[in-house]
Amino acid sequence: MLHFTRTASALVGVGLSLGLATTGLAQTKDLTPKYSNDFLNIGVGGRALGMGNVQVSLVGDATAGYWNPAGLLNQKAKYDAVLMHSELFSGIVKNDYAAFSMPLDEQSAIGASIIRVGVDNIADTRALVNEYGQISYDRISYFSVADYALLLSYARRIGSIEGLKVAGNGKIIYRNVGKFANAWGFGIDAGLQYDYKGWRLGLMARDITTTFNAWSINSEEFQGVAATNDSIPTNSTEITLPRFVLGVGRSVQLPGSLTALVAVDLEMTTDGKRNTLVSSDVVSIDPKVGLELGYKNLIFLRGGVSNVQKIDASKSFDGKGGWRPQPSLGVGVAFSGLRLDLALSRLAIEKVGDQSATNSVIVSLGYAFK
Repeated sequence: MLHFTRTASALVGVGLSLGLATTGLAQTKDLTPKYSNDFLNIGVGGRALGMGNVQVSLVGDATAGYWNPAGLLNQKAKYDAVLMHSELFSGIVKNDYAAFSMPLDEQSAIGASIIRVGVDNIADTRALVNEYGQISYDRISYFSVADYALLLSYARRIGSIEGLKVAGNGKIIYRNVGKFANAWGFGIDAGLQYDYKGWRLGLMARDITTTFNAWSINSEEFQGVAATNDSIPTNSTEITLPRFVLGVGRSVQLPGSLTALVAVDLEMTTDGKRNTLVSSDVVSIDPKVGLELGYKNLIFLRGGVSNVQKIDASKSFDGKGGWRPQPSLGVGVAFSGLRLDLALSRLAIEKVGDQSATNSVIVSLGYAFK
């Protein structure tokens, strides 16, 4: 137990030390916008999203390439694949994900993940009125705004410490704003997991080297349409600062054929003060809690709480203030290698107009095969 306690303390120390170390960079760079590349923080997989995005210490399928690549070594089958589709804000935003993973041998595994988040068929009405002052609808063109990410993962067991797994991601990002602008980005993630007598610990360091997006602007598309007081954007570089997620989980056998899996994640951001439960100029921490109840490893019920924010009553839509969490629910069915997971997640923590517009149903399909 002493070895486990030392390892747990070390993981906590590493997570906090890395978070503090990057704060100086956040304060000295002027190209480090908050929420940079935030499309990569929406989450993937119906299981994870149903548990409030709590996965760093638990994940053990192809989605590990996203949540914590060290979890690729928990995969029980030879091959694993996952597909996910969700539509956010009443279908305006499409969120798609695909992943595949496989072991290389008993000590290592690899995986690949693709993510796309985008809005399609946006009308460009700048040419709606022709040279004669007449409205001509056939002059309307359409474009998409989309963000893409490719994650290539490698994981390996550390033979000298039983239960310890380390891994990394090579990350390629492409962002496109129609014919107006696009960006290419590159970065590295690192993760580890440690298992000891039913306890599971995990640490995920995203953008550990910082991720650089180089934007290329087609300035000709802005000529003649930019407002008088607006400046035309120019080519620039955007830097995404690191974020760290420390997680712990444990599975418990209940009476009969029931099991319970409880986990907690602490997500630490280093890009400035945020509206989180623990917030400072140095680091902001968002705690998350997830629960999964299983029956014979066939049927699963899930729930989670995350994104706790403090609402100012004078600025809220319902006139009520205080701390409010973002809840999520999910169900799953697993049979003969096939996994179907559904999740219901609320995008807003307070009611805004039609509440159905802020709720999102996520469907993911996974299959493990030999």
